[in-house]
Amino acid sequence: MLMSTQANRYALQLLEARADVRMIAPLSAKTKLTMEDGYDIVKSTYDIRTAQGEVMIGRKIGFANRKIWAKYGVEEPISTPIWTPMFDATVRYTTDNRGIQSLDGALQPRLGPEVVFKLGATPSPDATIEELAECIEWMAHAFEIVVCPFEGWKFEMVDSIAAFGLHGSLIVGEPKVLSAATRRNLDSMLAYSSLSLSCGDELRSAGFGSDVLGSPLQALWHLHQMLKTQPRFDKLGAGEIITTGTWTDVCPIAPGETWTSAFSGVSLPGLTVSFV
Repeated sequence: MLMSTQANRYALQLLEARADVRMIAPLSAKTKLTMEDGYDIVKSTYDIRTAQGEVMIGRKIGFANRKIWAKYGVEEPISTPIWTPMFDATVRYTTDNRGIQSLDGALQPRLGPEVVFKLGATPSPDATIEELAECIEWMAHAFEIVVCPFEGWKFEMVDSIAAFGLHGSLIVGEPKVLSAATRRNLDSMLAYSSLSLSCGDELRSAGFGSDVLGSPLQALWHLHQMLKTQPRFDKLGAGEIITTGTWTDVCPIAPGETWTSAFSGVSLPGLTVSFV
């Protein structure tokens, strides 16, 4: 466990690099850090940002897609999902599932298509996955722009935790309020759904809901369980928005490109977002 002064120093280093839009060396390059050290830095970052007036509105789950774990990490591949607080300044909603997004200030930006949940009720500590589904008010499709302050996307898992979970911004499509029947079948429905991701007329990637820890609902349940082991953080609560993890590997994006997505197997509209 890091001393609070050490965690604060790393948190300030990452916040300053983000504000200055500059690359830094991975924290793990100089010091041996554990995953729990990474969450100590997350807690320091959270305290600093809320003290400055930012408002946490939810959480981002990262690396929930097991198919991409082997592609990241230098000394060791990614081996488990991570999470980070998500703040109001980085989340926006589309109109008619279309949007324009600036990439100014985004370091090495990439795009991940996700399903997002909003909790309408606070889950009980021992909620089953079925009871967790009952707490979801709505779901929506979203594009997450992930960014990386480490050259060439080379980092260890602890670096990705500390660096805001690599979260840049979130573009949320039309929310779909869940019926009781949908909640009962949400796990399997999402698991058997698929998504395609295109840039212009070119298909760039595709994936299945089952790639996300079995389903996005399973990813949410995993976060709920993880938070039980992290008493320094609040548990999941009503009103939170949770990103559940990319359905494909994240794709590099650039100004001038328009990206579109489409689902099969679930009644969620795709997104069209142009980057400038």
